[in-house]
Amino acid sequence: MNLRFRLAALALALLSFLPQARADEGLWLPLLLKQLNEADMQKKGLKLTADQIYSINQGSLKDAVVQFGGGCTGEIVSSQGLLLTNHHCGYSQIQQHSSVENDYLTKGYWAMTREQELPNPGLTATFIVKMEDVTSQVLAGVPTANVQEADREKLVQANIQRVAQAAVQGTHYQAFIRPFYNGNEYYLFVTEVFQDIRLVGAPPSSIGKFGGDTDNWAWPRHTGDFSMFRIYAGPDNKPAPYSKDNVPFTPRHHLPISLAGVQPGDFTLVFGFPGRTNEYLTSWGVEETYSVSNPAKIKVRDAKLKILAADMQASDKVRIQYAAKYASIANYWKKWIGENRGLKKLDAVTRKQQQEVTFQQWVNSGDEARKAAYGTLLPQLERSYTAARDYTLARDYVTEAALGVELVAVANSLVPLAEMVQSKVPATELATAVDKARAGVINFYRNYSAATDQKVATALLPLYATGTPTTLLPTYVKNLSKQYPGQNGWSTYVTQLYDKSRLTSNESAQALLNEVAKGNARALLDDPAVQLASAIVSNYRTAILPTYTAATDNIALLQRTYVAGLRQQQPERKFYPDANSTLRVAYGQVQPYAPADGVKYDFYTNLDGIMEKADPTNPEFEVPARLTELYQTKNYGSYAYKGSVPVAFIATNHTTGGNSGSPVINGRGELIGINFDRNWEGTMSDIMFDPDRVRNITLDVRYMLFVVDKFAGAKHLVNEMTLVSSSDQAAPEAGKKIKKVKAKRQSSTATVR
Repeated sequence: MNLRFRLAALALALLSFLPQARADEGLWLPLLLKQLNEADMQKKGLKLTADQIYSINQGSLKDAVVQFGGGCTGEIVSSQGLLLTNHHCGYSQIQQHSSVENDYLTKGYWAMTREQELPNPGLTATFIVKMEDVTSQVLAGVPTANVQEADREKLVQANIQRVAQAAVQGTHYQAFIRPFYNGNEYYLFVTEVFQDIRLVGAPPSSIGKFGGDTDNWAWPRHTGDFSMFRIYAGPDNKPAPYSKDNVPFTPRHHLPISLAGVQPGDFTLVFGFPGRTNEYLTSWGVEETYSVSNPAKIKVRDAKLKILAADMQASDKVRIQYAAKYASIANYWKKWIGENRGLKKLDAVTRKQQQEVTFQQWVNSGDEARKAAYGTLLPQLERSYTAARDYTLARDYVTEAALGVELVAVANSLVPLAEMVQSKVPATELATAVDKARAGVINFYRNYSAATDQKVATALLPLYATGTPTTLLPTYVKNLSKQYPGQNGWSTYVTQLYDKSRLTSNESAQALLNEVAKGNARALLDDPAVQLASAIVSNYRTAILPTYTAATDNIALLQRTYVAGLRQQQPERKFYPDANSTLRVAYGQVQPYAPADGVKYDFYTNLDGIMEKADPTNPEFEVPARLTELYQTKNYGSYAYKGSVPVAFIATNHTTGGNSGSPVINGRGELIGINFDRNWEGTMSDIMFDPDRVRNITLDVRYMLFVVDKFAGAKHLVNEMTLVSSSDQAAPEAGKKIKKVKAKRQSSTATVR
């Protein structure tokens, strides 16, 4: 709809509309808590100060929180570096250690001694040492007008590199800088990255994944979603590569664990590394997500998941090979479905349009400077999204459908080797690249089934060919569609592809790499999988990516201006920056909710619910015999509540991907749970938050302790932790613990610049 017409149609009804950040909404920077949030947090039940949550010169709660790997959060729960995160966050590590003979995914794993704790090459745990506003330094010398977005970004990146390097020069720390408020501000993060992270314990999947895809993104929930690792350090307590001589890390602070449980209205704080949100999208951005991108991705993943599920059920080997991949694919598939339902329920596009009406009215009522800065902003955004629409769809089909076929993906990864041969790089450089490729290929085929992937290709390649806008489809694929018409034709082509390609097994792929190492590029380029991948990716790079990048760069520039305008329009509003995988605080309260007419959910679940859901004929709802025995004998120890064991609870915290594994902390700084999900009705909170519908789902620490102690018999791990029986008794001690650690570790950050 024409913007001017739309504004005129809506204006009368929307004169009083002015959006505000609502209760419990927000992913707040710890650095700014005292300024923006401390009073509100204390009003809701926080007993600590902002300095006890985040401090750079004294130990604080932040020193017990790590970014686990690249996409989750973990928390330190002992003075010996014991780390908690979600089962699904540690899933790939558990899977890598598993085999048909030692199936830790099915049976679980518990290290009864330090010697049994398993190393995980490549896994890291990252602490935030400090954060700092460096906006003025990053934007120094960057023009504010008459500059292309790509040129501006080059200047910004040069400044970022200079500032980050200077911040950690002469130390063992690392640093990065991220944009906030769509590039209106920049913050520096100084980090300490530990490289020796060992698997300590994981429950069987019948506990850690109980409910499977059926219960994923759902409430009520009964999943024991946790795993345990340990951080190891060198003798000086600093990061060190894996070594048998490394020792358990001594943290600046570890979280005491409360056994008191939660009640409605209790304060909750989630501390973690949320991944991505887009709360300030315009109506055109929301519409693109709702109508274009999400439906395409859901359709492709739905087809792929059905094939993987069938093959995994038929073969234990395939089940183990694809367990982590399936979980990753399924997670956001279901999230996108719930997100679209939530956006529809909230009428999100219309509400964004309402915001744009009031914004345009504010622009039109201002002085000439305001009109010059923002007068044509919204029409430009509309044109940019329109220009990008087909290219966004084409990009989604390349990444989800074409490269969702593993044979195509691995073939694409090897194409640069042929290019190196053709460009006649030095023999040593080629040899190094081939050796690196060999290692990657070995890892790839360890978790690959050609038979399963062939079925995936038969389903996904036709979706790619028919879903991509015709003008953006490679000629190579158009010709295949003509040569092999219909679904049966694609099946015939795929059969020939997998019969002829040398990239369907490790052995034949290694033999092919041997020929490449000798300078035979044609051996690789003549492979039909490489030809298909090359056609798709080269077309993507020439026909799709340039226009897509130009449009999205322009959207980024306009979005930065729009967010700046919103903050100027609403000076009384507390704006929080979108999530970008940096350390954030979200806070709220334990609350039930009513998702639909006649439906109301309680705030917690317990072990009784697990037994009610138990179904030995359904792998998602199998219950281990030992857990049934503990239930029947009521052997709950000190972890019981009202005659059962609490499993999970919900609260109003604003969370997203990356918050998986985040500590959920009560008002006294004690761990009460491990965040692991959102409710399905609230998955649209990445784009629009609704306090009545959004709930984060938390594993109750009492269920975690019960499983470790009573189910696994790993009492030694519980003995490492600091348990407190009630908040009233623990408050003074918890405060002393924080203060004591502050004094002990104060010098550890003194050298950070």
